[in-house]
Amino acid sequence: MRSKEDISRDIVKAESSSDIESIIKELNKWLKIEPDNIVLLEQRAAIFEKLQQYGNAINDLKKIIEIAPDNNQARVKIDMLKTILRYTNTDIYASPNTNMDPWLE
Repeated sequence: MRSKEDISRDIVKAESSSDIESIIKELNKWLKIEPDNIVLLEQRAAIFEKLQQYGNAINDLKKIIEIAPDNNQARVKIDMLKTILRYTNTDIYASPNTNMDPWLE
């Protein structure tokens, strides 16, 4: 198992999806040992965000808030990711705009 410092260094250098998957596996191993390690949770949330796995990133950020309720950075990040999810999952056909004018919304 790689050290936490090696994982931090490898995150910056990761280029392929297999590199990223191996880093996530290592983070998961470390988080089983240290489930309340905020730094590891932040790193995994950042990777999930890069992979556009926003739900997983939000889950890690919520865990950070459970551990450290005063962590405003995690709260802001959750709000940002929820906004991204809201706009990427918008159903354009569910609009009440019966005039079909895109500028009325």
